[in-house]
Amino acid sequence: MSLLTIENLTKAYPGVVANNDVSLEIGRGEIHALLGENGAGKSTLVKAIYGLVKPDAGKMTLNGADFEPANPSAARAAGIAMVFQHFSLFDALTVAENIALGLENPPPQAQISEDVRKVSDQYGLPLDPEMIVGDLSAGERQRVEIIRCLLQDPKLLIMDEPTSVLTPQEVTILFETLRKLQSEGTSILYISHKLEEIRALCDNATVLRLGQVVGTCDPRRTSARDMAELMVGMALQITSKSGKPLGDVALRLSNLTAGAPHQFGTALKHISLEVRKGEVLGIGGVAGNGQDELVAALSGEMKVGAQMVVMGDIPIGALPPNKRRAMGLCAAPEERNGHAAAPDMTLVENALMTGATRLSLTRNGFLQWDKARAFADAIIETFDVRTPSANNTARSLSGGNLQKFVIGREIMQNPDVLVINQPTWGVDASAAASIRQAILDLANNGAAVVVISQDLDELMEISDRFAALNEGKLSEPRPTQGLTMEEIGLMLGGAHGMEVAHVDA
Repeated sequence: MSLLTIENLTKAYPGVVANNDVSLEIGRGEIHALLGENGAGKSTLVKAIYGLVKPDAGKMTLNGADFEPANPSAARAAGIAMVFQHFSLFDALTVAENIALGLENPPPQAQISEDVRKVSDQYGLPLDPEMIVGDLSAGERQRVEIIRCLLQDPKLLIMDEPTSVLTPQEVTILFETLRKLQSEGTSILYISHKLEEIRALCDNATVLRLGQVVGTCDPRRTSARDMAELMVGMALQITSKSGKPLGDVALRLSNLTAGAPHQFGTALKHISLEVRKGEVLGIGGVAGNGQDELVAALSGEMKVGAQMVVMGDIPIGALPPNKRRAMGLCAAPEERNGHAAAPDMTLVENALMTGATRLSLTRNGFLQWDKARAFADAIIETFDVRTPSANNTARSLSGGNLQKFVIGREIMQNPDVLVINQPTWGVDASAAASIRQAILDLANNGAAVVVISQDLDELMEISDRFAALNEGKLSEPRPTQGLTMEEIGLMLGGAHGMEVAHVDA
């Protein structure tokens, strides 16, 4: 029997029809996957279910009754809960305090703490309600969001990219929790670009493309490649590495040490490495182990000792970002909305912000808008950014499309050194393949590339060498070829001094 039925739902925005006559059905106790490229209409559809947007046409039925939530509060009252891709938590507050903020009529803090302990034990999500959220790992933060939802006793739980920042062990725990919820009759709408996870977890899948339903399938009987090709409407290109020999050292870190930039940050401790021209160095690690701080030290957002960061033969550790850009070092941080891009500025303005120095988008102190607009248009076309116009704001793009824009913006400046944190975070299989190919092409043309990612498969696919970041310390980089998952696991766990035979690339 169906829990939620959506019939002919349509929602249009200026210049784009986000959902076009969409219909789907979610059964009671079913884990239903919602698949599609970035900009396919997934976010708009779940926002309609959660009461964040009002459809232009169509009908929704929940438990056999008409369902038209005016806002998220009404959706929650009807039994809909949602765990968003971007956590909405306050670092300085405790777990219990954060959960209280998300409840309509929260009980006393002592009762919330007791409820948190009870639910965390019941569903295998260990969590201390008195912990400060800023001290939690990414996986623990997600548990806060999930437990906040479970305290509302939902009939339908919507999860948007729930494993994007989780370790493999945390993914296992999450799946056990979701299967327990399913066994108790809770339905789950699961959005993810990780198709092997979809195959392992979900009962059914609905695929969107350009706002329309283009197919349904049983993920357990459909290969990841077939699902990906249904999403994009064509066969996917497979990336490949170049066999060119590496060039001279382009970037050198010497005993890079820096204090934590804030209370919940991570100090960098004695990091040394070399990256050569034509090389992709992959750096893995669980979120919160110094990734943001390392990018800040490399990009110039956080100044360190001049000799700690050397580009070619020039010490740059004390230089600001624009001077490093002028020398050929570009960087893209993990947080795209608010850090890599200004949400309320247009794509033209966002292209200008980092491209002005390297691409000479100013003259005699005046902005050259025609050149900036041409640059933005080139990014949109080359990286297939789904937007009506370069004059649209960054905020108007889906997360995956904004990711394509900010990564494309840096790659298309043709840097000599490129540093990227989470290059394919939240993008679909086709876009991820395109971004990885663009990174490889850049390296093949002689750039040195540092890719920081929590996606180990991604790092193994594109990196020449691999290193692990743990509590601000970096392991000795190892050739990727021949590395086993056991060795990678030891490196991720902080076994920096382990004696393991090196494998030639």
